[in-house]
Amino acid sequence: MSEFFDFSNWHFYIAIILSAVNALILCFEGYKFLQVIQLSGYHTRGYFDWLKGSGGAYVGRLAIVVVLSLACMLVTNVILDNYSDYLGYLGLIFYCLFSYIYIINVHLAPKKTPLKLTNRMNRANILMYILCFIFTFGLIILSSLYLPFLRFGIIAITPLILPILVPFVHWMLKPLEAGINKGYVRRAEKKLAQFPNLIKIGITGSFGKTSTKNFLATILSEKYSVCATPFNFNTPTGITKTVLQNLTLGHQVFIAEMGARQQGDIQELCEIVEPKYGILTSIGAQHIATFKSLENVKRTKMELPKYLGTEGFCVFNIDSPAVAEILPQSDCRKCTVSINGPADIFATDIVTSSEGTRFTLHMDKKTLECSTKLLGLHNIDNLLLCVALARELGLSDQQILSGISKVAPVEHRLQLINAENGVTILDDTYNASIEGSQRALEVLGMFEGRRKIVITPGLVELGTMERLENYNFGKRISKVADIVIIVNKSNYLSIRQGLLDSGFDETKIYEAENLFATQEIMKQILLSGDVILWENDLPDNYI
Repeated sequence: MSEFFDFSNWHFYIAIILSAVNALILCFEGYKFLQVIQLSGYHTRGYFDWLKGSGGAYVGRLAIVVVLSLACMLVTNVILDNYSDYLGYLGLIFYCLFSYIYIINVHLAPKKTPLKLTNRMNRANILMYILCFIFTFGLIILSSLYLPFLRFGIIAITPLILPILVPFVHWMLKPLEAGINKGYVRRAEKKLAQFPNLIKIGITGSFGKTSTKNFLATILSEKYSVCATPFNFNTPTGITKTVLQNLTLGHQVFIAEMGARQQGDIQELCEIVEPKYGILTSIGAQHIATFKSLENVKRTKMELPKYLGTEGFCVFNIDSPAVAEILPQSDCRKCTVSINGPADIFATDIVTSSEGTRFTLHMDKKTLECSTKLLGLHNIDNLLLCVALARELGLSDQQILSGISKVAPVEHRLQLINAENGVTILDDTYNASIEGSQRALEVLGMFEGRRKIVITPGLVELGTMERLENYNFGKRISKVADIVIIVNKSNYLSIRQGLLDSGFDETKIYEAENLFATQEIMKQILLSGDVILWENDLPDNYI
């Protein structure tokens, strides 16, 4: 051991150089694992769920790199052993070559959401590099002592630590990240305190949050200057980022979308925003895999109306049975909306077409004729929620009607796109819930006399319900579609069985490994005038 650390020993300096180079190689090899943990919201549960499934393919490829590298280096060391100690290092060329091939293949593979080098990810990469350097150097010392025939070739096994090292790095950084996030939250809370007259609104629900937020921002803009969280920013980080970067003294209304994956998440967001108004869009089985039960979902979504208290005001969509069930539990001032039955605000005479929807709005014992570009009954529910809050905030009937007419479909949420050759695309790829997929199929059914194609990877994050719900999804698709392309193997069998049990033509069912393979299938089957429903689009951590 002491001889190894002799500063006159060139092997010592070579070990340092090799450790530094190998640490860099491992950081590049860890790209996919880093990407997945980022897509999982830095939650290790989602990461390990991926690792048990499709992640095994990447572990297998790393194992091949290790086996080939060890074999080549061992042979090289044996052949060159009688010539020079330093010639044995030539075997490392094979390790570098195989690692390079792996890295290139991973980085060139098509990705819907590439790894983003955020400040958080950069901190993770720095720590990962340090740990890889230490681990490599330690292995080299042990190999020099106990496996001299391998010399420094032992570093070839280091890629196998990546699947565990990546979540371990994020676990180590968790206290630091929590502290950094708390700092941002305190800054956001301090800034919000400078707006005593700001109208603050929270929107939550199992689905429909982003659409409702965007619709509400459009309608309220008829009277107020509105700041809303962009895209699907619905976490503490997203909300604080919006407050710090987007909110200005000229804004009169702040709308915060509030998402949740476990109990207490909505309460945490309410403590940041301190809303006086709220909207509860729906309650369903979305994210049931993390909530564990529908009762937990109900309790979590109720955190918003409970926070509002007796002085607050909340709008409830009672077309969602679970929302109607928990309505009596809230002490805040309430307004109910519905398209199916009696409510404070409701719609009748709903007529939909490929151009949009017309309906009669019933509000305050009067009726208003409305027209919107939106498709789907669920979007009428979302509009009614916005109308109820707009009325509470003093918008006139004319302002409400004007706002409704200006509301545009949200990108990737049942967005109608007229493509080339008369092909119509219904882009509903943002995500899919049980209820949302039902309504998307209803819209698809409106296109009578045209061939209908459904492309979907199925429904996810439904826990133990997932197989059954995808089977039922397949049965619903069979009533509308002429051709079905199922993307991703995880839900293929369930959807396919649902289709077949409903009498669907087996030759009209296609399987695609990923969405990029789908494009090749479409080139072969697509005809002029077809209508395509893209229902759900799984991120890379599901593929």
